[in-house]
Amino acid sequence: MTLNAPVTETAEPPPPVVEGETGTVRDRTGAARWLLGRGDAPWIRPSVFALLIGTAVLYIWGLGESGWANAFYSAAVQAGSESWKAFFYGSSDAANAITVDKTPASLWIMAISVRLFGLSSWSILVPQALLGVASTGLLYATVRRGFGPAAGLIAGTVSALTPVAVLMFRFNNPDALLVLLMVAGAYATLRAVESGSTKWIVLAGVFVGFGFLTKMLQALLVVPAYGLAYLIAGPPKLLERVWQLLLSLGALIVSAGWYIAIVELVPASARPYIGGSQNNSLLELALGYNGLGRLNGEETGSVGGGGGGGGMWGETGWSRMFDSSQGGQISWLLPAALIVLAAGLVITARRARTDLQRAGLVVWGSWLLITGLIFSFMQGIFHAYYTVALAPAVGAVVGMGVMLLWSRRSNLVAALTLGAAIAVTAWWSWTLLGRSSDFLPWLRLPVLIAGIVAAVAVVASFRLGRRIALVAGAVALVTALAGPAAYAVQTASEAHTGSIPSAGPSVRGGGFGGPGGGRGGNRGGGGFPGTFGDGQNGGGFPGGGFPGGGGLPGGNTQGNNQGRGTQGDGGGFGGRGTGGGGMGGLLNAATVSDEMKALLEQDADRYTWVAAAIGSQTASGYQLATEKPVMAVGGFNGTDPSPILAQFQEYVAAGKIHYFIGGSGFGGGGGSASSDSSQISSWVAANFTARTVGSTTVYDLTTGASGTTG
Repeated sequence: MTLNAPVTETAEPPPPVVEGETGTVRDRTGAARWLLGRGDAPWIRPSVFALLIGTAVLYIWGLGESGWANAFYSAAVQAGSESWKAFFYGSSDAANAITVDKTPASLWIMAISVRLFGLSSWSILVPQALLGVASTGLLYATVRRGFGPAAGLIAGTVSALTPVAVLMFRFNNPDALLVLLMVAGAYATLRAVESGSTKWIVLAGVFVGFGFLTKMLQALLVVPAYGLAYLIAGPPKLLERVWQLLLSLGALIVSAGWYIAIVELVPASARPYIGGSQNNSLLELALGYNGLGRLNGEETGSVGGGGGGGGMWGETGWSRMFDSSQGGQISWLLPAALIVLAAGLVITARRARTDLQRAGLVVWGSWLLITGLIFSFMQGIFHAYYTVALAPAVGAVVGMGVMLLWSRRSNLVAALTLGAAIAVTAWWSWTLLGRSSDFLPWLRLPVLIAGIVAAVAVVASFRLGRRIALVAGAVALVTALAGPAAYAVQTASEAHTGSIPSAGPSVRGGGFGGPGGGRGGNRGGGGFPGTFGDGQNGGGFPGGGFPGGGGLPGGNTQGNNQGRGTQGDGGGFGGRGTGGGGMGGLLNAATVSDEMKALLEQDADRYTWVAAAIGSQTASGYQLATEKPVMAVGGFNGTDPSPILAQFQEYVAAGKIHYFIGGSGFGGGGGSASSDSSQISSWVAANFTARTVGSTTVYDLTTGASGTTG
């Protein structure tokens, strides 16, 4: 018996029938319906509503507890709500000194919300949560078209409950919009496979183009999946398919290129500096720091790269998605997805070229494999939350593959394959839960036992009857989702702040950006793999301290601070933490005292910037507290050459900056990065009088060291 042998029982409606060389589709299944179809079984519509409402509750419940979440982006949202110029460029402040280090599409949505509802945690974060609900619904609709509503419901549920998805759809990083746009691209691609329509495949390119405007080159990781699926399964003849794909590529270039062209053509003096670049170029940012630099670890101006298969961003290799930093974020059903993907491709191997189900497997399977492999081997900056890009693919592959095997469970090979996927998932859940042994310790053994029993029952189901088979399938689904669901609820129940959030409870051996096992500032510690280890003796970044020897963000500590929380107004190491997520409080916004806030607000309207501070995270805290522009010297890391010392001196001479906040940010001078921020700090300290407000060192730039006007 073989996996692709014909069977009489089917659990999903038959796929659309493609007729003739032109690919005309006669839709037997009502595939033209989008989310809810006419004539659906009674259980389908309530199930879809339950999925969407449950996702909304999970993503919105207690959302305000995270405050500004990633204050780096919240400050840019605040700026965009005050200035349309800042809105367009994604500036960190309304006076347009420097932009964030990403293209601004995700900021546009949040800034519009703030313009409508005022500045608050809810007005920033609720749009992100709604993007998550939309992604779940669109994923269901996409998988349903070729595999039926049950497969769509499984896909949507798996994706929605993936811990890293819960984290990022409750956060204000660009990943939420990126995921929705990538799912939309997959939907458009499969619509093009159904109909052969040029419109749909061009629309897929448009979605990717706007994905580029959200998070640059990461959006392009799904392009091979879309192109391969349509090249294989598109109904038109080969030359027409190639031409259509070229048109789609053109749409991608236009959708992303219009913005790049405007930014590059506008004189540098008429726009903010492009944060994250060393040459004030959006193209350099896209191809360097946010592009090839992420792959080879050579991000100019970065806080450091991996290189050599490891380093501060964790070990690279085949097992990276399963290690202590990423495993609990994304990998709960990843082994099962790989098993059922292989089985699904075998089952559909002999079908017609235009088969929609095989095309679906190619789209989602290629997405999963290509993105997963790049994440596994990239040597540059990598954080665990990047893996949210895999969540829709894991959900879709599991939903499609499980239903294909379930419908063929009377075939012993298919039943054994499905049983193996269930058993492996139970074992892997048992393993992941063991990494956080203090978190729901009673759950671990029942998941393993129930999963193995369900796997055996599914294999034997053709002898036990349909009713028992359904019970076994339900038990298998519940046990497979128990671990990620527990992590998901835990993630939603705690606040997450800082630039490096992570989902779930603390685990042993977690690294930078993942749930940690060290003893650093946040519960769970974490630390940079191989550098901050135990939170006491790590010595900071490789070589000691942060680039340039500056303190941790927002604090008054020095570069040799050894993993402890910063003091005073610094969010820094520790910050508000990320719940159980380990290192998420690193790179947090400054906590601003009432005394400091009052000082900055005094005569604020007389100045272009009420203050300047090294690094965007420190500046963001003061800006969000006062809702007045604060210059982020050196951008996110304090390593961008903006402004250079001469420019800063001109601003001070013109009376545009009131205060300089000392002891903040990373500082420059690391590797090939700019040292301008260090020069500015030294010049200010040498020429202006320091005063202490609470625990913060402040320099009044309107008077010199002798008390004369600066």
